Amino acid sequence: MQFVIKRDTLLKSLNFVQGIVEKKNTLPILSNVLIQLKNKKLSIIATDLDIIFYDEITDVKVLNEGSTTTSAAILYDILRKISSNSELNFDLKSENKLSLKSQNSDFNLLCLPTDNFPTFTDEFEDQEILIDNKKFLKLLNKTRISISNDDTRHYLNGIFIHLTEAHGRNFLTGVATDSHRLSSCSLEVENIDNFSPLILPRKTVFQLCSLLTENSDKLVIQTSENKIRFSLGKMKLISKVIDGKFPDYKKVVPVNNDKVLTVSSKDFISSIERVASVSLDGKEGVKLSINKDNVQLSVNSANSGEGNEIIKADFNSGKLNISFNSKYLIDIASEVEDKKLKINLKDSVSPVLIEDFSDKNSYYVIMPMKI
Repeated sequence: MQFVIKRDTLLKSLNFVQGIVEKKNTLPILSNVLIQLKNKKLSIIATDLDIIFYDEITDVKVLNEGSTTTSAAILYDILRKISSNSELNFDLKSENKLSLKSQNSDFNLLCLPTDNFPTFTDEFEDQEILIDNKKFLKLLNKTRISISNDDTRHYLNGIFIHLTEAHGRNFLTGVATDSHRLSSCSLEVENIDNFSPLILPRKTVFQLCSLLTENSDKLVIQTSENKIRFSLGKMKLISKVIDGKFPDYKKVVPVNNDKVLTVSSKDFISSIERVASVSLDGKEGVKLSINKDNVQLSVNSANSGEGNEIIKADFNSGKLNISFNSKYLIDIASEVEDKKLKINLKDSVSPVLIEDFSDKNSYYVIMPMKI
């Protein structure tokens, strides 16, 4: 196997590989990336057995076809340190030695035979769904903030993606919750008849977000019984889905919260960040004393002091005191597109609904804290 490729072309692909490959593996082969030269194309494949990443590079000079696997982390690290736009010369000297030369550098990388690399047969027979790349990225970004880290309830460790209907229109909806907060975002779709609901794992969500951020190709989604495939141009990401039933989230979305607080998103975030500075671990929570035309935010830490601040606001009810986890509030407020936050309250202990004037298809629910 022998080929010549530009450093930047290969580095872009290896950048995505880093998020897939686990650093500590019981199976050494899973720390490696599979490099395959066939039909004048270079294929880059990486997996952790739950997610598979494929990329196909045509901008490569193939001298001899073949394949090998080598450490994804080491190859990536070398390429990062080689100057941009350099030409890389790869040559497989033996089954376990890959030579890499560039300008004055010369490396010999250890390889493992490709026979050990997992093989995958994927039957994706369901309908292909074409989705706007940027809109799907927005859906993932808005919902991923609420993904749970609790391994005892594995079915909450991802985003529940399913079809919903409202006002005679069809939507692809993403929902995530960690039982303290919930995020929901929907995007309107047409011509999708049979999309089975699924839970997309946290790691897949984050990898997909990086791919969508860096890639402007059309997104094509296809599902099988327990997997989902995302195709973006020459790149593909295939992932297992979480086996489990997502709870009926609609039950926790408040419908009669008639006390409405409207406040500037930017001022609200900045103010919480300032008063929360006195809490080193952020566990104390931020208390909101809401009045007709202002909100007083305060954080009181037994170990390091207290912080207070007042910001302008509009409130359509009498005085109300309520407390929240400051990080959760900042996460949600940061995803709201509008300059103003609409916070719908009932009392100091019931779930709170946060809406976005600029995006009617997304909302957030947050549980108050007891302080």
